[in-house]
Amino acid sequence: MGLGSGASCAISLNTELTPEQQALYQDPDCIRDLLDQAKTIAIVGLSADRQKASYFVATYLKREGYRVIPVNPRGGKILGETVYPNLKSIPEKVDVVDVFRPADELPAIVDDAIAIGAKAVWMQLRIINFEAAEKARTAGLTVVMDKCIKMELGRFSGSLHWAGMNTEIISARVARR
Repeated sequence: MGLGSGASCAISLNTELTPEQQALYQDPDCIRDLLDQAKTIAIVGLSADRQKASYFVATYLKREGYRVIPVNPRGGKILGETVYPNLKSIPEKVDVVDVFRPADELPAIVDDAIAIGAKAVWMQLRIINFEAAEKARTAGLTVVMDKCIKMELGRFSGSLHWAGMNTEIISARVARR
């Protein structure tokens, strides 16, 4: 996927996290490395509703070459993929668990992410649970909190520049698609 090697800095976008918490859970270099190394992303709370943010994110991630695994107790198929009722029922390795569920559900989701050997837990915008984050970090998982994985991927791949947005990334490289 190659996310470039330009210098980057944090974009705070009205986060509720303190600067110390941002350093722990929103480090740009950590995020870039995670996005560059991940191949399979399980999206907990992925909706089949095309108007929901989770659907937009999943569509974008698939288009960018990631393997997306929907997790939703309703089952069925989303974006042509089998929907699993929970993380433990996924029969393959998961790199990142991306969460679109209320913050109070995070402790159980983190327990499952640890149990399946995921490398990271990503809590989408406005999903903040420090207890769950610390549990994941203690277990060796990378944690990203209060960030949108789609926006971060677009920022590091250069595609947000194409839309005229200032991503605060300085690079002389042309983004690869």
